[in-house]
Amino acid sequence: MSSSDKLKFGVDLVTFFHPGFWSGHDHTAIVEFGRRTPRVFWNKMLDGVAASGVTGVELTFPPFDWKSAVATYGSVEGFAEALESRGLHLASGFFNDIASADDFSDAVTQKMIVEAAVDYADFLAACGGEVMVAGLPLRQSPGVEPPAFFDLSEAQRLADLVNRVGAQVAARGVKFALHTEAHSVFAMARDIDLMMLLTDPVYVHFCPDTAHMVLVGGDPVQIVERHHERVAIAHWKDATGPMSADTPIGADIHDRHRPYFCRLGTGRVDWPAWSRLLRYRGLNGWAILELDAAPDPVGDIADGLAFVRQALMPIFL
Repeated sequence: MSSSDKLKFGVDLVTFFHPGFWSGHDHTAIVEFGRRTPRVFWNKMLDGVAASGVTGVELTFPPFDWKSAVATYGSVEGFAEALESRGLHLASGFFNDIASADDFSDAVTQKMIVEAAVDYADFLAACGGEVMVAGLPLRQSPGVEPPAFFDLSEAQRLADLVNRVGAQVAARGVKFALHTEAHSVFAMARDIDLMMLLTDPVYVHFCPDTAHMVLVGGDPVQIVERHHERVAIAHWKDATGPMSADTPIGADIHDRHRPYFCRLGTGRVDWPAWSRLLRYRGLNGWAILELDAAPDPVGDIADGLAFVRQALMPIFL
């Protein structure tokens, strides 16, 4: 995020992963609908993004991913035209390969991760995208034996991979930014500080997600203040409060996050303080509004944008 740019608003497409937007289909049926009638699927979603009032799109996991978009519209140029015809821009894309790896320290796995990131970065650059946002692996559930510590040696192994991926992405003109996914090794304040220390600021940037930091008991304003110079993009998202410190961390953890997320301005994030921080530090660029699997994604994002414009924009003036 650079003070030379205006503050621009986009949405992560995970916001549209709710049966309410797709005529009552469950999540499996949504994926099948996207596979069976991809052009209808993508056109409906992009029309919804445009109708919400934001101008940016962040791609994410299938069926909301870059490969599905290219396959649907026939080419990178075809997808770019689908965005442009609606007044939209590709802001960013979420990269999940590090987080989903069974063993990120395995040499073959690392090679695959780097190659996947390069392919994704080439697409983002060709389509005008500015940032690749990446999640990191989940932590172990508290109390599990034997305990797996995210200590300095483990963090260094992960940081080495992150640095190398960041360098390859940067070589293609795209910024690589770590996302503060709740219950990952990059969510609690100490873990964020540690990974920011161990990664190279030339190649590795920061994507703070306000709600995810709240879920693990953090203060987004304090954390971002410490690392403001690394922020490349931000997810503006609200949450009702922290989850229990002994929350089990399993494959369904992301689903269990969702009941804690709420419309912008109705949760625990101190939005006036957040806005003052961004103004003071000159942080502009893309702000991604997000509400995981919203029943009314168009209305929810439109309401969030209205809250920002009415309650927060005066702080920036």
